[in-house]
Amino acid sequence: MKKVHLFSAAMLALALAGNVQAQERSGVAPHSKFYLRAFGGYSFSVFSGQFPNVGPFPPQDLHTEFNPANPNPLDTISRKVLTGSYGEGVRGGLAFGYNINKYMAVEVSFDYYHSKKNLMTKNLTTLVGNGKQLVSVESNGHVNALIFTPGFVLSPGFEKVNPYIRFGAVLPLWGRLYIDTDVDQLSTVPNIPPGTQVHTVIHRKEEVRPNITLGFQGALGVSFYLSPRFDIFVEAEYKNVPVKSKNKEVTTYTETNTLVSAASGATLQQLPGRGLSDLSQAEKKVDYVTTLDRSSNTKVNQIGARVFYKNDNAPSNDLKSYINIGGLGANAGIKFRL
Repeated sequence: MKKVHLFSAAMLALALAGNVQAQERSGVAPHSKFYLRAFGGYSFSVFSGQFPNVGPFPPQDLHTEFNPANPNPLDTISRKVLTGSYGEGVRGGLAFGYNINKYMAVEVSFDYYHSKKNLMTKNLTTLVGNGKQLVSVESNGHVNALIFTPGFVLSPGFEKVNPYIRFGAVLPLWGRLYIDTDVDQLSTVPNIPPGTQVHTVIHRKEEVRPNITLGFQGALGVSFYLSPRFDIFVEAEYKNVPVKSKNKEVTTYTETNTLVSAASGATLQQLPGRGLSDLSQAEKKVDYVTTLDRSSNTKVNQIGARVFYKNDNAPSNDLKSYINIGGLGANAGIKFRL
C-alpha cells in the first residue's frame, strides 16, 4: 500500500512539473477578457468618382480663352473632369475589446480620420493673343471625421503568431468636408472710367455637414506576441463609407475690389469689398435637397460677386451630393490585455 501511495505522489509531482514547464515554454498567461488596442494607419482610395459641384462650378479643370471679337467670346482650350475619393488619408484611434472565448471577440473602436486634399474645381480664363489672366477659380477640399466602428474579431487562437479577421459596421459620429476656394478676377463693369477694370480677389471657406450614414469594414491581420500583457499587430483594412450632404455654411469670406488700369494693371483706387457679415443668409447657408423645383430658394441674379436669391433671408437650396470616405489601407499598433 505504501508503494502505491508513493507511486501516486510521484505521478502527481511529475504532472505538476510538466504543466509548469509547459507554461514556462509558452510564456503565455491565461487569456484576459478585456483588452485595449491603439493603432494608426494610412488608406488609399479604391473607387474614384466625380467630385461634387462647388457652388456654380462643376468638378472640372477648365481653360477657356476670351475673344471679344467673336459672337460667342469664350472658346474652350481644354477641359478635364476631376475625379477622386476622400478615402485616402491618415487615421488613428483606440479600440476596446472583450474576448468571448479564445477564438472570438467583440470590439468597438473610435478613430479620427483626416483625408488628403483634393482639387475639386479649377477654372482659368485668359485673353486671346497675349494670354493675360482674366479669371482664376480654384477649390480644394478635405474631410475630417470621427468614426465609430463596432465589430467582431475571429482567430484560430494561436499563441505566438495569431492571424485574425475583423469585420463590422462603420458609423461616422461627426464629420466635415472643408472646401477652400480662391478667386482672382478682372472684369469690366458699368460706371467705371474707360480704360479701367475691377480686380476682385475672394477667399472663402465652407463646411459641408453630412447626413447620418452607415458603412461596413473588414480587416485581415496578424498579431505577434510580446509579453503576457502586450502584442503588436499589422493589418490590411477595407472600409466603404458613402456620405450624403445635408447642409453647408460659409465660415470665412474676404472679398477685395480694386480699380486698376486695364493696360498696366496698376492700382488706381480701392473699392468697397465684403466680409462674412456682409453675406446674405442665402449666400452663407445652403440646405441640400434631392429635387430642385419652383419652391426651391435658387439664384435669380448676380451683380459682381454678390448673388441674389428668391429669398435672401433664408438658406438657399442645392442638389445633394455624395462622397465616399472609405478606402483600402494598412494599420499597425499595440494591443494591451487589461
